[in-house]
Amino acid sequence: MAKATNLGFPRIGERRELKKATEAYWAGESSLDALRASGAALRRTNWAKQKAAGLDVIPSNDFSFYDGMLDMACLLGNVPSRFDWNGGHAGLDLAFAMARGTDTAIACEMTKWFDTNYHYLVPEFRADTTFTLAGSKVFDEFAEAERLGIHTRPVLIGPATYLALGKVADGSGMDKLSLADRLIPVYVEILERLAAQGADWVQLDEPVFALDLSEAQCEMIDAAYAALAQVKDIRLMVASYFGELRDNQVLFTGLPVAGLHIDAVRGAKEAAAIAATIGPETVLSLGLVDGRNIWKTDLAAARETLAACQARVETDRLELAPACSLLHCPVTLRNETRLSHAILDWLAFAEEKLGEIVFLAKAADGQVDEMHAADNKRVMHRRRHSELIHSDLVKRRVGGLTPADYRRRSGYAARASQQSAKLNLPLLPTTSIGSFPQTIDVRRARADHKKGRLSDSDYDVFLKRQIDDAVTLQENMGFDMLVHGEFERNDMVEYFGEKLEGYAFTRLGWVQSYGSRYVKPPIIYGDVQRPEAMTVKWSKYAQSRTDKPMKGMLTGPVTMVQWAFVRDDQPCSATVRQVALAIRDEICDLERAGLAAIQCDEAAFREGLPLRRADWDDYLDWATAAFRLAAGGVADATQIHTHMCYSEFNDIIEAIATMDADCISIETSRSHMELLDAFVAFDYPNEIGPGVYDIHSPRVPTVDEMTTLLDKAAQVLPIDRLWVNPDCGLKTRGWAEVKPALANMVEAARRLRGRYSQTG
Repeated sequence: MAKATNLGFPRIGERRELKKATEAYWAGESSLDALRASGAALRRTNWAKQKAAGLDVIPSNDFSFYDGMLDMACLLGNVPSRFDWNGGHAGLDLAFAMARGTDTAIACEMTKWFDTNYHYLVPEFRADTTFTLAGSKVFDEFAEAERLGIHTRPVLIGPATYLALGKVADGSGMDKLSLADRLIPVYVEILERLAAQGADWVQLDEPVFALDLSEAQCEMIDAAYAALAQVKDIRLMVASYFGELRDNQVLFTGLPVAGLHIDAVRGAKEAAAIAATIGPETVLSLGLVDGRNIWKTDLAAARETLAACQARVETDRLELAPACSLLHCPVTLRNETRLSHAILDWLAFAEEKLGEIVFLAKAADGQVDEMHAADNKRVMHRRRHSELIHSDLVKRRVGGLTPADYRRRSGYAARASQQSAKLNLPLLPTTSIGSFPQTIDVRRARADHKKGRLSDSDYDVFLKRQIDDAVTLQENMGFDMLVHGEFERNDMVEYFGEKLEGYAFTRLGWVQSYGSRYVKPPIIYGDVQRPEAMTVKWSKYAQSRTDKPMKGMLTGPVTMVQWAFVRDDQPCSATVRQVALAIRDEICDLERAGLAAIQCDEAAFREGLPLRRADWDDYLDWATAAFRLAAGGVADATQIHTHMCYSEFNDIIEAIATMDADCISIETSRSHMELLDAFVAFDYPNEIGPGVYDIHSPRVPTVDEMTTLLDKAAQVLPIDRLWVNPDCGLKTRGWAEVKPALANMVEAARRLRGRYSQTG
């Protein structure tokens, strides 16, 4: 019999119960015991759902109060010394300190999990790093499920992925793979303890197999799994996902483990070949259900892949699963009462995907639910031919684009001269990335307006008051380029998507981005176009309240698509091009409304990069072209900004330069300006705003700290091309933190401005 299995389930709860419980604890409004009880309730619910769906194998330790990589660091005792850990139990409060920082310790760096919008905490390594079994979470949660009568398969981040995604933090230049000899014994100890508890299988997540691996990494993987395979009384399921194996196939299929999981959605073409090469007793887990998108599985196509594998592997050695953890999907469609029936019929969230997995497992055994199969076939046909999807107007406009539409009228040097004369900014101009705190009052007013409890006119009065206060605050602090605060916006993608045709929105379709930060990605189901202006009203009003330049704030086309559940019936590049045209129209309207500077954020540009270098050029060509298309319609004197989040730029800096933004702002505070190395080595020609204030931590940086960071930047980049700004938008922070932090930031700019003015 084939087994229905799962790699991981959303941890946040149907109604964001985890967010509420976690933030209540952080605010001192509830106890640690209450938080733990909330986590236990969510785990109990999740396990019960998977059991009720008919899964044969249910995971444990896929739950986290913050992030699985952070949990793994605590389990392994890999705690940076600045957190004053005493070497005892690495518990939840320590994990929160590492994630959020303390009064005396800067938080661990955070970046994107492969090419998803989920963030992980980056492990830190030093020459003297040691590992020790310091946590108990994986053991506790396995025992917890056992007490509920549910025998689970514990999930751990595999050693190859853990080392690959960590960073050397002491500047020693050490080879982090040299730590494997210290790391693997702790993994062995973990597996032995789980075996003693009664676990018969453990899932080791190794998405690193979807990357280009060096020879040294391959040797490390061979040695590591040779050691792990010696653990008695436990079997290992090594899970690769997020892409094809390609040249890693031989290494992967040769691992001395009992089970192998492959992504048979992105890697459907190689699934049968892998099935033909695994060992005669190896269990093959086929990820036939997309764990990263919300469209129903084409069950007929999935069964074709399944049949090709069944021709090579006995059915009793097959497991059917999602391609990756369902963490990246919303929890359930049951609460979606506002979507049109036509669109709702095309969707499957995490709970619904469990049903698809069970269907495929039964189909593998010849137990095909013919009514379900026929209904799925009809849904696939209706979606392909729906009038909701296709717009002749959009297709004609895209088809009529010319090379001139993809570039500004003049080069940067000529533009910079005109912009300088128009803006008249000082050395080291200060600005913010866009959003200001979304207070309880702001969120309540938006909700009341959406529900009809607050009239349009009263809501306008409220927003004007918020903008007026934000403008006054920035002017009093001495900001040089202002932002309006984005109080009218719920989310940097959702807000725009709601105003575009081709987008649909869920009621409770939340997914975790990091920690307690959840997003509700829109669904791009059809051709995209802008029926009317989206931001002009409030940007124009904000500019009318000040004589200083006001930035118009937009989200770029790649980010609008990357942070959505995107249609899968055409290439992503085609969808991005449609969105770019809509953003272009908005940029031109903002310019006509008197905005001299417009920021078009491409926060997701780096995360959209394919995992394999061989695929980069194609992506970078159409992604940079989309930005130029969006920004290419304005006059030279209009300054175009962009912002990028958590990006390692060294390997794509040339492509970033071809975007030709007049100014790029980046997150650099947690990395202590290390990310600037790429811009220095490349001699980046345009203006740069390296972030000096880590907005993902409640900690308020001092003037001296920010001055030091700015001084580092000024030592390696031309001072006349540097801007001063926070790492990112301030939406998730509170005014009690933001006001002193921004005041310190402006003061740091003044100090350095004075110093360089005197010496220059």
